[in-house]
Amino acid sequence: MIEAVQLMRLEETMPIVTAALRPCIQRQEDANWKFARATVPELRGWVLVLTDENGITGLGYCHAIPAITTHGEGAEAGLRFFLPMLESREPEDFAAFMDMAEATLAGNRSVKAAIDMALHDLVARRAGLPLSVLLGGCFRTTIQQSRILPIKAPAEMAIAAAALVAKGYATLKLKLAGDASLDARRVAEVRAAVGPKIALTLDPNQSYSAKGFIAAWKAMEAHDIALVEQPVPAADWAGLALVTRTLPVAVEADETVETVADVLRVIEGRVADVVNLKITKLGGIRNFVTAARMLEAGQIAPRMGAAFGPALLQAASAHAAASLRTLPFACELSEHDHILDDPFTPLPIEAGVITVPAGPGCGVTYA
Repeated sequence: MIEAVQLMRLEETMPIVTAALRPCIQRQEDANWKFARATVPELRGWVLVLTDENGITGLGYCHAIPAITTHGEGAEAGLRFFLPMLESREPEDFAAFMDMAEATLAGNRSVKAAIDMALHDLVARRAGLPLSVLLGGCFRTTIQQSRILPIKAPAEMAIAAAALVAKGYATLKLKLAGDASLDARRVAEVRAAVGPKIALTLDPNQSYSAKGFIAAWKAMEAHDIALVEQPVPAADWAGLALVTRTLPVAVEADETVETVADVLRVIEGRVADVVNLKITKLGGIRNFVTAARMLEAGQIAPRMGAAFGPALLQAASAHAAASLRTLPFACELSEHDHILDDPFTPLPIEAGVITVPAGPGCGVTYA
């Protein structure tokens, strides 16, 4: 599949002639946007621009939120480490380059994801193909979206939930804070505000112990919850497995899964029912495809979770989501709707649905 793209050689070699960085600083519409681990008033990411001899460019986004991946300065340092290595390289050799990058610099998954994304985007644009073709093709052209409700007082979350439903979203995800009584009120008030037909999922972002969440669940389960994401600390594999075995609802691993090896461990131990896949978290598109195929073979459901960033990141993620054979839960690729200062052409959301961008590469460009 992806490696087969290496056979699609052009008659004349066209190596990368420039590898450049552009800052991508975006304000949140809500400067008090909060989840259990941090408040996120703005995003300070980077865009990697690879240009070949014919002036064709490939774009990648480096995610940089300190509580999730890295800070902006760390992202820049990692990218600048690789810039000289990218120049004069053939972009079709991305598999070999990413193997080298993995061996050369430890960690820095969001940095590697940006490079991998830009290389894929450049190859797809040179071939005149949508990015999803390099991933094996599309199983769908539209992606149902879930919108996130950041942590606020229960009444505020209920008002925000009703507003999102009015915009056409059929699935909402509530961020929880680890206070069982207050979190139960949040769930109850949001359910009352949106009615019985809207799917609700919960994301405590590691803020509970395993038994603590199992106890808290008793006050939440009456509100018809579709999925629970990462209730326990990332390192508590046994606790996540206990929650998965105990709760009658689908349980998703997010922060617990950072590598392809972690995906295998989830499958072998049946640690979760669902795995949250993100290009930024796994270190790139190649690792995403590997993880997705492993989950398919292991009968564990995939879901595309939120990685805050501009339309570029969400468009690439939409192509990745389109390549998944099964996608039983709504994805979270519409969070760019509340992030300002997006330098890219729009990725529209209509009635809670994103259409996979047409055209070569990821389908968006600098505006």
